[in-house]
Amino acid sequence: MLKNKIYNYFFIQILKNFITILLTFAAIAWVVRAVNFLDLMVEDGFASSVYFQYSLLNITTIVSRFVPLAFLVSLTISIVKFERQQELVILWTSGFSKIKVANIFLLIAFFITLFQLILSLLVNPYLLGSSRFLLNNQKGSQINSILKSNEFSDSFKGITFHVDKKENTNELTNIFIKDVGGNLNTLISENNKEKNTTVIAKKGFIPKDKDTLILFDGIIQTFNKKNEIQNVKFEKTELSLNKMSTRTITEPKIQETSTVLLFKCIFPKDDNLNLTNCSKDNYKGVVVQNISRRIGMPLYVPLVATIISFLLLFKKENKYNFLKKYTLFAISFAILILSEVLLGYTSIYKLAAIFYFLFPLSTSCLLYIYLAKNMLSEKVL
Repeated sequence: MLKNKIYNYFFIQILKNFITILLTFAAIAWVVRAVNFLDLMVEDGFASSVYFQYSLLNITTIVSRFVPLAFLVSLTISIVKFERQQELVILWTSGFSKIKVANIFLLIAFFITLFQLILSLLVNPYLLGSSRFLLNNQKGSQINSILKSNEFSDSFKGITFHVDKKENTNELTNIFIKDVGGNLNTLISENNKEKNTTVIAKKGFIPKDKDTLILFDGIIQTFNKKNEIQNVKFEKTELSLNKMSTRTITEPKIQETSTVLLFKCIFPKDDNLNLTNCSKDNYKGVVVQNISRRIGMPLYVPLVATIISFLLLFKKENKYNFLKKYTLFAISFAILILSEVLLGYTSIYKLAAIFYFLFPLSTSCLLYIYLAKNMLSEKVL
């Protein structure tokens, strides 16, 4: 009964440290990434509510990236803390088994690995896909936030805006619009498919809560079927923004694709699989790399737990104990860096992908056998 309480105490303390460190790392990284997402409002003109929703949907991806490092730091800090408070010495002198304490570390590593797998395989693709769906289903960008005085703006595909002056009341002066994407075909009297149109107006106005731009006293210049310049003057016209789309990527990226679809791309059973470029070898390489990150990266958490468990073998009075702690931490940290480096080769070489999965599993088993042998024989390093 007493041993169970002590083991539970270790479990809870390490888990608390892990959650605290993980949330700290994730919060800092999320703030940095959220700053990068400001382009959604500044360049693409999305509403602030869309920006905050999009930023929040990316939190779990950031969290999953820091899981191995946060576990390494939390486990190391916890062992050092237990040692400084003489808790480990009391346990060893009371007859508690070191290998059982090491097993507690591995048990925690197992749950954290499972947690990261759930995030990587299920939660992250779903939330990232939802964030892309959020952007794609916006009716249009807020043009009043994109247009600025005496600046060119090409936030919309195939169309460039320039205004000499913009008032706070959304009134515009000396407007120049160059369309090469066919967005302004509705303004042309002749029904043709020409996509080169220029609009010049002295004044303009952006109505609130409408996807339109009202222009006054201007001219529409385009090319007819004979490639001749055609000019149309107007006193007032209304430019619809419904056909305009920003340069924001609409197609789902690899990390936004569900794990099931990625496996279908690697092992296709249906030739009509609707996944962009799925049949290309280079695309499959990127898919393999993404699958390796989702499944392979969590496997390095138990390896970190096994390496750090060697701290239990060191005697506090050993003068090299301090150096050994840093050595084990450095080795574990180097392995996490190596896992990121190897990840880039999984898309190129099949052997690299196989090694990426086998290395943490085989190394963890071998190190655990060596660790258990030393602990059971009370051998001190």
